[in-house]
Amino acid sequence: MTGYTMLRNGGVGNGGQTCMLRWSNRIRLTWLSFTLFIILVFFPLIAHYYLTTLDEADEAGKRIFGPRAGNELCEVKHVLDLCRIRESVSEELLQLEAKRQELNSEIAKLNLKIEACKKSIENAKQDLLQLKNVISQTEHSYKELMAQNQPKLSLPIRLLPEKDDAGLPPPKVIRGCRLHNCFDYSRCPLTSGFPVYVYDSDQFAFGSYLDPLVKQAFQATARASVYVTENADIACLYVILVGEIQEPVVLRPAELEKQLYSLPHWRTDGHNHVIINLSRKSDTQNLLYNVSTGRAMVAQSTFYAAQYRPGFDLVVSPLVHAMSEPNFMEIPPQVPVKRKYLFTFQGEKIESLRSSLQEARSFEEEMEGDPPADYDDRIIATLKAVQDSKLDQVLVEFTCKNQPKPSLPTEWALCGEREDRLELLKLSTFALIITPGDPHLVISSGCATRLFEALEVGAVPVVLGEQVQLPYQDMLQWNEAALVVPKPRVTEVHFLLRSLSDSDLLAMRRQGRFLWETYFSTADSIFNTVLAMIRTRIQIPAAPIREEAAAEIPHRSGKAAGTDPNMADNGDLDLGPVETEPPYASPKYLRNFTLTVTDLYRSWNSAPGPFHLFPHTPFDPVLPSEAKFLGSGTGFRPIGGGAGGSGKEFQAALGGNVPREQFTVVMLTYEREEVLMNSLERLNGLPYLNKVVVVWNSPKLPSEDLLWPDIGVPIMVVRTEKNSLNNRFLPWNEIETEAILSIDDDAHLRHDEIMFGFRVWREARDRIVGFPGRYHAWDIPHQSWLYNSNYSCELSMVLTGAAFFHKYYAYLYSYVMPQAIRDMVDEYINCEDIAMNFLVSHITRKPPIKVTSRWTFRCPGCPQALSHDDSHFHERHKCINFFVKVYGYMPLLYTQFRVDSVLFKTRLPHDKTKCFKFI
Repeated sequence: MTGYTMLRNGGVGNGGQTCMLRWSNRIRLTWLSFTLFIILVFFPLIAHYYLTTLDEADEAGKRIFGPRAGNELCEVKHVLDLCRIRESVSEELLQLEAKRQELNSEIAKLNLKIEACKKSIENAKQDLLQLKNVISQTEHSYKELMAQNQPKLSLPIRLLPEKDDAGLPPPKVIRGCRLHNCFDYSRCPLTSGFPVYVYDSDQFAFGSYLDPLVKQAFQATARASVYVTENADIACLYVILVGEIQEPVVLRPAELEKQLYSLPHWRTDGHNHVIINLSRKSDTQNLLYNVSTGRAMVAQSTFYAAQYRPGFDLVVSPLVHAMSEPNFMEIPPQVPVKRKYLFTFQGEKIESLRSSLQEARSFEEEMEGDPPADYDDRIIATLKAVQDSKLDQVLVEFTCKNQPKPSLPTEWALCGEREDRLELLKLSTFALIITPGDPHLVISSGCATRLFEALEVGAVPVVLGEQVQLPYQDMLQWNEAALVVPKPRVTEVHFLLRSLSDSDLLAMRRQGRFLWETYFSTADSIFNTVLAMIRTRIQIPAAPIREEAAAEIPHRSGKAAGTDPNMADNGDLDLGPVETEPPYASPKYLRNFTLTVTDLYRSWNSAPGPFHLFPHTPFDPVLPSEAKFLGSGTGFRPIGGGAGGSGKEFQAALGGNVPREQFTVVMLTYEREEVLMNSLERLNGLPYLNKVVVVWNSPKLPSEDLLWPDIGVPIMVVRTEKNSLNNRFLPWNEIETEAILSIDDDAHLRHDEIMFGFRVWREARDRIVGFPGRYHAWDIPHQSWLYNSNYSCELSMVLTGAAFFHKYYAYLYSYVMPQAIRDMVDEYINCEDIAMNFLVSHITRKPPIKVTSRWTFRCPGCPQALSHDDSHFHERHKCINFFVKVYGYMPLLYTQFRVDSVLFKTRLPHDKTKCFKFI
């Protein structure tokens, strides 16, 4: 108890024992540490020393501390792995060293090659510089040789005579004026552009007497002409309007002559002037009769033989539609060919005729003596006999039921109002036109009016009297649209009319419609025809037709276009050489002097055809890409012999007679940015693509942050003035190729399909070549035409949502095709593709060409377009029937022809493939 207490309280007796324990513990720890240090440091040193320095014992078994052999050491279990690792590392080091030496040698060789290449580049630069110098010297030498061997040619300086210069010496007889002695060619160089100065009639006394409608129509037409200039000093031609004069004003010849000679640029004799007297009525005054017009040309509808100067003056048609366009809904169709009456005639001759209502002697009896002075008696008797025979239904009336229209002496006056006459002509297959009995009256307004009305409603004119001068007769071939029969053959007229076949009748009716629309129908056509007649006579080329200026919408591009697997997967099909050079535009062929002369006959007389068609001809525009329209070029490449002929080369080359050509994609869109971007990306890498013209048809501009894809060719975004489907076919100036691929923004076509369509179009450049086919059908119960999109082996249309066509048709659609068609397209926001098919079929008389078997081309998942509307098909039915009325017949043609790729997709050996040659 006591000890416990002492220990608890730390007694003195136990203090010394505690200190001893602490000291002993410290000694043990120090000793233990020292011992471990000796063992860990000195023992390995001693062992290493003895193992490496002791002499070897005599007996191998007695060597305890001596070094052992390597193989004996490796037998130790723990050292085996270390030996193995050492050997492998040694081998790797040796291999790496060998590789290092090999790489060093290769680097040395490459350095030598680099030095050699540098020297080669320097030598090549020197050679290139020398070649450039040689080429430059050669070009300079060539120019010197050309300058020595050929005189320098330049256009003659245009010397304009003074204002009071009389110019040419006066002819002996004014009636003997012709171009060579009354026209000053020095004012009209070939490159002048045919500037025309039009006088303002209001500035002269006779201007207040003019018919307001005629004057207004003439002024509006003159302002719109591309040839009219306000600078009278440079003008080639001067035009003055003197009629029609309002009733009851009578302008005396002496007064009119005085005012003409007071014109500012008359220059004493009026050379290079055209005096125009337009008539709206059949009894228009012959103002210029007994008026000395000097060397000025006269253009009017009434001429006496003593007044008319052939090849110099112009017989023009009457101005019936002064300030209005023809109403196509009132014009009868061109079919059926045969109408109710074989022929009709209504008229009354104011001047009494010899025995007009009495039976005359036979032709044989009259011809035995002197020829009759007037054949009208015989004409009346013969026509009445045909009417009484009842062989054919005819209608002839030689006495007007109402008061006849005023007319010239010996001229057959018109009966009734214009509307009544047109209704009768709509029922007539032929329309008789009896020329005046006075042989000195070569043409009258009454005859010209009868001719105008007959052509307007499709009655083939039959002109009795070969002495008549029909409008523009020295340029037009009237025998293609009318029958001109001498009066002595009146007894054979019935036989002649019955002998014509239906096909000939339809051809003459179509040609007559073409002439009427081109040269007669409006004030614009009459004025432009007069200018075109004079310009053609003096052999000046026409002005090029205008192109639509493209207002570009700025946009950002740079997004790399991806590759659609559906577009890129063409199998083993070679699409042809992908052109890496910049876009290549089609050559522009502006019509030159030679083509103007050689093409003169066809340009004025061709019915709707590849180059010259209805209202197109009087304007005679020169299309920038017009040349090579029907063919691919003028070069001939033989099929047999030489290069070509194998399947491989067929695929790798574009083919055709134009070895280098591209096309332009025109894509119409309306606020469908995502769909548009996807469609543009699908065009990435498409061969022969020149550029893409995106027609932005919305007033709302694209999003500013929209990033357009980079497809390797320019993308032109064009802004339009209004939302119109007609904008698809505007001839934009940015389209620099003849070939246009019109495509919808949601069309889904593969590259091989597009390339195949392009190849087919190059073989048929005058036709529409595309993918989705449609056809028209006759609805028997409703007696009207229908639009049909069902699958069929027969088609008559190819939709322009995915089709190739020539840029030539863009000009015709926008500037030549009747405005009524474009107005209907805007009204329905539909039918522009049908209108284009009508136009091309009307011009070429050929159906379109469908390629591949695809009937639809819409992309899956795209938003619905206008064509999905319920009213879409009903509107297209109406469009077809309206277009038929405008054209006067159904121009669409059926075809079962379809082009599919055979050799185009077939890869054959070079020595196995032969191209087919038809002889």
